[in-house]
Amino acid sequence: MKVSKNKVVTLTYALRLNDEKGELIQEVPAERPFVHLFGVGNLLPAFEKNLDSLEPGDTFGFYLSSDDAYGKQSDEAIIELEKEIFEIDGKIDEEMLAVGKMLSMQDQNGNPLEGRVLAIKEKKVIMDFNHPLAGENLYFLGKIIDVRDASKEEMDHRHVHGDGGHHH
Repeated sequence: MKVSKNKVVTLTYALRLNDEKGELIQEVPAERPFVHLFGVGNLLPAFEKNLDSLEPGDTFGFYLSSDDAYGKQSDEAIIELEKEIFEIDGKIDEEMLAVGKMLSMQDQNGNPLEGRVLAIKEKKVIMDFNHPLAGENLYFLGKIIDVRDASKEEMDHRHVHGDGGHHH
């Protein structure tokens, strides 16, 4: 069975910066493979394009420019926030609010955002909401382990259930 839309794909990969000899960013081994529902918009489109039509046992290696991955760094994603929004019961947790820490937050519409603390001023906190890999060229090297049809429930929920996937 080939990798295609609405198939559950199990794979391993190593993610490196720039090329196959670049700095290792993430490794997904066969003991804990990546299992995902293909073609439903959950992954980078260029990542899926490079896996389309592969079969179990096939290996892959491909480059994604920053434009095809997480885009360029954006100055608009670096913002100053009032320090008081980080208070809990009138106090700031100094361990949580520290330069370099990643914080889970929400935008004005309730959408989740991950931001990194760049600086802490007297009344403001400067946060970077760029993706950590924004501006980076990526190289993926891996192997397709398995491809199967997605269940109706998986297609309805737009993610994998069971082994390697989401459990309700």
